[in-house]
Amino acid sequence: MDRTRRAAVVAAALLGCAVTGVLLAGPAAAAPTAPTPPTAPTVPAVDGGVDISVGNGSPSTSITLILAVTILSVAPSVLLLATSFTKIAIVLSLTRNALGLQQSPPNSVLTGIALFLTLFVMGPVFSDVNEVAVQPYMDGTITVSQAYDAGVVPLREFLLSNTRDDELELMVGLSGEEQPEDPASVSMTTLVPAFVLSELKSAFIIGIVVFIPFLVLDMLVSAALMAMGMMMVPPSVVSLPFKLLLFVVVDGWALITTALVGSYS
Repeated sequence: MDRTRRAAVVAAALLGCAVTGVLLAGPAAAAPTAPTPPTAPTVPAVDGGVDISVGNGSPSTSITLILAVTILSVAPSVLLLATSFTKIAIVLSLTRNALGLQQSPPNSVLTGIALFLTLFVMGPVFSDVNEVAVQPYMDGTITVSQAYDAGVVPLREFLLSNTRDDELELMVGLSGEEQPEDPASVSMTTLVPAFVLSELKSAFIIGIVVFIPFLVLDMLVSAALMAMGMMMVPPSVVSLPFKLLLFVVVDGWALITTALVGSYS
């Protein structure tokens, strides 16, 4: 019994010594590594230029996207000032007022009609601009400045052909420039305001022509109501059906559209 106890004590002592040795030994420390030297900075290009084209010479996608966003941001101003939209929208609005209608057709409908009539009138001009400026630039054969110079030519021809001489002389005089020998040499900053003034004048002339028959009809209805002693009845309420009937009988929308489209050479 003593021998067994003595053997167990010796075995436990040996096991404790072995465990203590393992714990004191621990893992071997890793050897330190040398620091990595810093990377030398790259030398910039000598010319310092920025390449906006890809391998085939055409503009990169990012540059094309930037130009598209820029064009969309200025498109409303171009649409209002350098196209037929101004006159068409004013004439349609005056026609609605002449009929005595306040909200019919609504403004959204009149704007849509004016927009599509503008695209119809300006279609040849836009096609020329796309052919001589947009497509060559997308193919990488011309630069941005060359595309602008080429694209302005068809638009300038349209503006000159639809600008009155009086308005053009007025804007040239206000700008302080010398009278050009050739109207084609007038700057765009002078030509566009002259074109807008011409469009406003033409729109008001067409509006007067549209207003006259409806004004006469209002006067006849008012005189008839006074003759019958119905002075408390608003003449506009009685004359509205007759105005609509007259407008439909003479096919007013077709006449106005023909006059608007035919006013552009």
